[in-house]
Amino acid sequence: MIIDIIQIVVAIALITVIVLQNRGAGLGAAFGGEGNVYRARRSVEKVLFQLTIVLAVIFFITAFINILF
Repeated sequence: MIIDIIQIVVAIALITVIVLQNRGAGLGAAFGGEGNVYRARRSVEKVLFQLTIVLAVIFFITAFINILF
């Protein structure tokens, strides 16, 4: 029961972080239209990127635990 709630909260947070990443890039960049692909991530963008990775790992761990129990 508690794992289900954690997984839902993490899923919502993951969706939010992904949407925040794409918001500044515009619609063309979301589909691969941005020209400067090899640029360095800075401050907030870097934090959002790292938070996306952490939330994805937590989501998959909770999904795996949910399958086992």
